[in-house]
Amino acid sequence: MESVALVGLLVGAVAPLGPKAVPSGIVKRPVATPIVLTRTGFAGDAQGDTRRHGGPEKAVHQYPFDHYATWAAEVGANALLSWPGAFGENLSTTGLREADVAVGDVFKLGSAVLQVSQGRQPCWKLNERFSNRAMAREVQRTGRTGWYYRVLQTGVVAPGEALVIDDRNTPEWSVQRIWKTFYVDTMNRPELEAIAALPTLAQGWRDHASRRLSSGQVEDWTSRLEGSN
Repeated sequence: MESVALVGLLVGAVAPLGPKAVPSGIVKRPVATPIVLTRTGFAGDAQGDTRRHGGPEKAVHQYPFDHYATWAAEVGANALLSWPGAFGENLSTTGLREADVAVGDVFKLGSAVLQVSQGRQPCWKLNERFSNRAMAREVQRTGRTGWYYRVLQTGVVAPGEALVIDDRNTPEWSVQRIWKTFYVDTMNRPELEAIAALPTLAQGWRDHASRRLSSGQVEDWTSRLEGSN
């Protein structure tokens, strides 16, 4: 892995989502001209729930376009899966998946510099997006989640730019490995202890591991995956 070209650079404003018109920024549209990337995300991009989405540790979301054909085979024909943006991503690529990318990886993109901060924790808004009540749970179950970046250096990014790997701080901690601990091997204490101490991981996810260690229990995912709205 040295570099991969973007197949999609996308942003979205807050708009009503689903039958209950919940405010959300999950619907992204491709941009055709260079765009500014700030510490909290791309100019023109927004989130409907800023307590759970966005912010410096989740400034940019990337999702592998590699997964789209698999999703189409599993959930059936859906126009959303014809082009990037179905999962609310800002960056779409081929050639990078959750097993290839590690928390702490640093990439240059245009004149900006990004660092992988955590995997995506799917929520029920994916169900509304796909009109499929099981979609968020399936994203979590499969590990096809995508990941987030923090912005180390602001800059300008143009469509068709390449993500260029610049540094690998903790290459052993792939996005897939952390997903496996959180959602498959859920009470693996040595893994949870290591995750809680991982300096390149977003503090929210480090705290998540610490809470599970302290409680000795796996949290209830129902509200996040199925929603209460």
